[in-house]
Amino acid sequence: MTFSIVGRCERTGQLGIAISSSSIAVGARCPWVRAGVGVVATQNVTLPALGPRVLDHMESAKLDPAAALDRALSESEWNEYRQVTVVDAQGRTAFFSGKQALGTYHAVAGKQCVAAGNMLSGVYVIEAMIPAFESASGHLADRLLAAMHAAISAGGEAGPVHSAALKIAGEQSWPLVDLRVDWADDDPIGKLDGLWQAYQPQMQDYVTRALNPTAAPSYGVPGDE
Repeated sequence: MTFSIVGRCERTGQLGIAISSSSIAVGARCPWVRAGVGVVATQNVTLPALGPRVLDHMESAKLDPAAALDRALSESEWNEYRQVTVVDAQGRTAFFSGKQALGTYHAVAGKQCVAAGNMLSGVYVIEAMIPAFESASGHLADRLLAAMHAAISAGGEAGPVHSAALKIAGEQSWPLVDLRVDWADDDPIGKLDGLWQAYQPQMQDYVTRALNPTAAPSYGVPGDE
């Protein structure tokens, strides 16, 4: 039902996730990112609470991703149905796939990234994502989306995907990027990429606008001058 990649940019320290699913509104349940702490994907038969719990344990208890994930799972039930991936602010990784994960499932850690999925057309889908992320250039969003396109090219899910999301944390407490395609009859990843291409030129201006409204340009929003 889902495949995703979580990753960290070595150059900027940004943390992010790209994810797609056959289910509606995957971005509402599965991606979790916290600036300076880490990024988590909670997928398969999703327990959204696992994302904040892992991040809390990394931030408050100063646990590494593996220990934080283990503790979060120990506090939860039905773990055999869960699939979770983690990257922290140092680029350390962890992942878990329960034995009741759906269909063909797989997870692979790379350099400061983890890709995982279930209901896949084959394990090679996930294995294609890591080199795509590691070899791509540009913004972290570009690298995450390159991995998603590689997954689709390798066969993607066993059935059609209908939703996709991209979420990235920078230096601020709110997400730098938070884009979603909640439902599309076809190609939600392509539509998500289109949203990113439209948003990227304006992205930093919205940060400036938040920190110093007098310094930000107008985009014709009602009330702007």
